[in-house]
Amino acid sequence: MARTAGRDAEETRRKILEATAEMIGRHGTTVPVSDIAKHAGVSKGGLLYHFPSKEALLVGLATELMTEFREAVQEFAAAEPEGTPGRLMRAYIRASFVEADDPQVLQDFISLAANLMFDPEIEESAKKDAAKWRTELNQDGLDPATVRLIIAATDGANTGPLWGAVLNESDRKQLEQQLISMTYPNS
Repeated sequence: MARTAGRDAEETRRKILEATAEMIGRHGTTVPVSDIAKHAGVSKGGLLYHFPSKEALLVGLATELMTEFREAVQEFAAAEPEGTPGRLMRAYIRASFVEADDPQVLQDFISLAANLMFDPEIEESAKKDAAKWRTELNQDGLDPATVRLIIAATDGANTGPLWGAVLNESDRKQLEQQLISMTYPNS
Protein backbone atom coordinates (compact mmCIF):
# COMPACT_ATOMS: atom_id res chain seq x y z
CA MET A 1 0.00 0.00 0.00
CA ALA A 2 1.56 3.28 -1.09
CA ARG A 3 1.84 6.39 1.07
CA THR A 4 -1.43 8.30 1.11
CA ALA A 5 -0.96 11.54 -0.81
CA GLY A 6 -1.45 14.68 1.21
CA ARG A 7 -0.99 13.02 4.60
CA ASP A 8 2.00 14.26 6.57
CA ALA A 9 4.06 12.13 8.94
CA GLU A 10 2.25 13.34 12.07
CA GLU A 11 -1.16 12.66 10.56
CA THR A 12 -0.01 9.19 9.51
CA ARG A 13 1.33 8.54 13.00
CA ARG A 14 -2.00 9.66 14.50
CA LYS A 15 -3.95 7.36 12.12
CA ILE A 16 -1.73 4.45 13.10
CA LEU A 17 -2.27 5.10 16.81
CA GLU A 18 -6.05 5.44 16.33
CA ALA A 19 -6.17 2.18 14.39
CA THR A 20 -4.01 0.48 17.02
CA ALA A 21 -6.33 1.63 19.80
CA GLU A 22 -9.37 0.28 17.97
CA MET A 23 -7.78 -3.04 17.02
CA ILE A 24 -6.13 -3.73 20.38
CA GLY A 25 -9.25 -2.67 22.28
CA ARG A 26 -11.40 -5.06 20.25
CA HIS A 27 -9.03 -7.95 19.54
CA GLY A 28 -6.23 -7.78 22.13
CA THR A 29 -2.51 -7.41 21.68
CA THR A 30 -2.22 -10.53 19.50
CA VAL A 31 -3.68 -8.67 16.53
CA PRO A 32 -1.09 -8.71 13.72
CA VAL A 33 0.74 -5.49 12.83
CA SER A 34 -0.34 -6.04 9.21
CA ASP A 35 -4.01 -5.86 10.30
CA ILE A 36 -3.36 -2.64 12.22
CA ALA A 37 -1.60 -1.17 9.19
CA LYS A 38 -4.48 -2.10 6.91
CA HIS A 39 -7.00 -0.59 9.35
CA ALA A 40 -4.90 2.60 9.46
CA GLY A 41 -4.72 2.78 5.68
CA VAL A 42 -0.94 2.43 5.54
CA SER A 43 1.44 -0.29 4.45
CA LYS A 44 3.04 -2.53 7.02
CA GLY A 45 6.35 -0.91 6.08
CA GLY A 46 4.80 2.52 6.62
CA LEU A 47 3.65 1.50 10.07
CA LEU A 48 7.07 0.07 10.90
CA TYR A 49 8.69 3.30 9.71
CA HIS A 50 6.87 5.16 12.49
CA PHE A 51 7.00 2.34 15.05
CA PRO A 52 9.88 -0.10 14.39
CA SER A 53 8.30 -2.95 16.37
CA LYS A 54 4.97 -3.97 17.80
CA GLU A 55 6.38 -3.27 21.27
CA ALA A 56 7.27 0.27 20.19
CA LEU A 57 3.76 0.67 18.78
CA LEU A 58 2.09 -0.45 22.01
CA VAL A 59 4.36 1.69 24.18
CA GLY A 60 3.78 4.63 21.81
CA LEU A 61 0.02 4.20 22.10
CA ALA A 62 0.08 3.98 25.90
CA THR A 63 2.35 7.02 26.12
CA GLU A 64 0.05 8.94 23.79
CA LEU A 65 -3.03 8.07 25.87
CA MET A 66 -1.37 9.22 29.10
CA THR A 67 -0.13 12.40 27.43
CA GLU A 68 -3.55 13.19 25.97
CA PHE A 69 -5.20 12.82 29.37
CA ARG A 70 -2.58 15.01 31.05
CA GLU A 71 -3.03 17.66 28.32
CA ALA A 72 -6.83 17.55 28.75
CA VAL A 73 -6.44 18.08 32.49
CA GLN A 74 -4.02 20.96 31.91
CA GLU A 75 -6.45 22.54 29.44
CA PHE A 76 -9.26 22.44 32.01
CA ALA A 77 -6.91 23.70 34.74
CA ALA A 78 -5.88 26.67 32.59
CA ALA A 79 -9.41 28.07 33.00
CA GLU A 80 -8.61 28.90 36.64
CA PRO A 81 -5.80 30.98 38.14
CA GLU A 82 -2.72 29.03 39.22
CA GLY A 83 -2.51 28.40 42.93
CA THR A 84 -6.29 28.16 43.37
CA PRO A 85 -6.92 25.30 45.82
CA GLY A 86 -8.55 22.32 44.11
CA ARG A 87 -7.83 23.66 40.61
CA LEU A 88 -6.04 20.53 39.39
CA MET A 89 -8.54 18.18 41.03
CA ARG A 90 -11.47 19.96 39.34
CA ALA A 91 -9.64 19.67 36.02
CA TYR A 92 -8.96 15.96 36.66
CA ILE A 93 -12.66 15.38 37.32
CA ARG A 94 -13.76 17.31 34.23
CA ALA A 95 -11.26 15.55 31.96
CA SER A 96 -12.29 12.17 33.38
CA PHE A 97 -15.97 12.80 32.70
CA VAL A 98 -15.59 14.13 29.13
CA GLU A 99 -16.54 10.79 27.57
CA ALA A 100 -18.88 9.82 30.41
CA ASP A 101 -22.02 10.15 28.31
CA ASP A 102 -20.97 7.34 25.98
CA PRO A 103 -20.75 3.95 27.71
CA GLN A 104 -19.38 2.32 24.53
CA VAL A 105 -16.43 4.74 24.44
CA LEU A 106 -15.73 3.95 28.10
CA GLN A 107 -15.96 0.19 27.49
CA ASP A 108 -13.61 0.45 24.52
CA PHE A 109 -11.11 2.47 26.54
CA ILE A 110 -11.24 0.10 29.52
CA SER A 111 -10.71 -2.87 27.20
CA LEU A 112 -7.79 -1.12 25.53
CA ALA A 113 -6.18 -0.22 28.86
CA ALA A 114 -6.63 -3.76 30.17
CA ASN A 115 -4.96 -5.21 27.07
CA LEU A 116 -2.06 -2.78 27.25
CA MET A 117 -1.40 -3.40 30.95
CA PHE A 118 -0.02 -6.86 30.22
CA ASP A 119 3.12 -5.25 28.84
CA PRO A 120 5.72 -4.76 31.62
CA GLU A 121 7.13 -1.54 30.12
CA ILE A 122 3.65 -0.01 29.82
CA GLU A 123 2.72 -1.17 33.32
CA GLU A 124 5.83 0.50 34.73
CA SER A 125 5.14 3.70 32.79
CA ALA A 126 1.53 3.74 34.02
CA LYS A 127 2.68 3.29 37.62
CA LYS A 128 5.06 6.23 37.25
CA ASP A 129 2.29 8.34 35.73
CA ALA A 130 -0.09 7.39 38.56
CA ALA A 131 2.55 8.28 41.16
CA LYS A 132 3.01 11.66 39.50
CA TRP A 133 -0.77 12.23 39.55
CA ARG A 134 -0.89 11.19 43.20
CA THR A 135 1.81 13.71 44.11
CA GLU A 136 0.32 16.53 42.06
CA LEU A 137 -3.25 15.98 43.24
CA ASN A 138 -2.16 15.73 46.88
CA GLN A 139 -0.36 19.07 46.50
CA ASP A 140 -3.48 20.78 45.14
CA GLY A 141 -4.51 22.33 48.46
CA LEU A 142 -7.21 19.82 49.40
CA ASP A 143 -7.51 17.49 52.37
CA PRO A 144 -5.90 14.13 51.50
CA ALA A 145 -9.09 12.27 52.50
CA THR A 146 -11.06 14.37 50.01
CA VAL A 147 -8.47 13.70 47.31
CA ARG A 148 -8.69 9.93 47.86
CA LEU A 149 -12.48 9.96 47.82
CA ILE A 150 -12.67 12.05 44.64
CA ILE A 151 -10.10 9.95 42.78
CA ALA A 152 -11.83 6.71 43.78
CA ALA A 153 -15.25 8.01 42.77
CA THR A 154 -14.03 9.53 39.51
CA ASP A 155 -12.02 6.51 38.43
CA GLY A 156 -14.71 4.09 39.62
CA ALA A 157 -17.51 5.90 37.81
CA ASN A 158 -15.53 5.64 34.60
CA THR A 159 -14.90 1.91 34.89
CA GLY A 160 -18.46 0.99 35.85
CA PRO A 161 -19.73 0.65 32.27
CA LEU A 162 -17.43 -2.32 31.68
CA TRP A 163 -19.97 -4.68 33.27
CA GLY A 164 -23.04 -2.53 32.81
CA ALA A 165 -23.29 0.87 34.39
CA VAL A 166 -25.36 1.19 37.54
CA LEU A 167 -25.31 4.98 37.25
CA ASN A 168 -27.34 6.44 34.40
CA GLU A 169 -26.41 9.60 32.48
CA SER A 170 -28.24 11.87 34.93
CA ASP A 171 -26.53 10.18 37.90
CA ARG A 172 -23.11 10.61 36.30
CA LYS A 173 -23.69 14.31 35.61
CA GLN A 174 -24.81 14.81 39.20
CA LEU A 175 -21.82 12.86 40.49
CA GLU A 176 -19.44 15.01 38.46
CA GLN A 177 -20.98 18.18 39.91
CA GLN A 178 -20.94 16.77 43.45
CA LEU A 179 -17.28 15.84 43.14
CA ILE A 180 -16.41 19.27 41.78
CA SER A 181 -18.28 20.93 44.65
CA MET A 182 -16.15 18.92 47.10
CA THR A 183 -13.03 20.62 45.70
CA TYR A 184 -13.99 24.07 46.93
CA PRO A 185 -12.80 24.92 50.43
CA ASN A 186 -15.56 25.13 53.03
CA SER A 187 -18.10 23.38 50.83
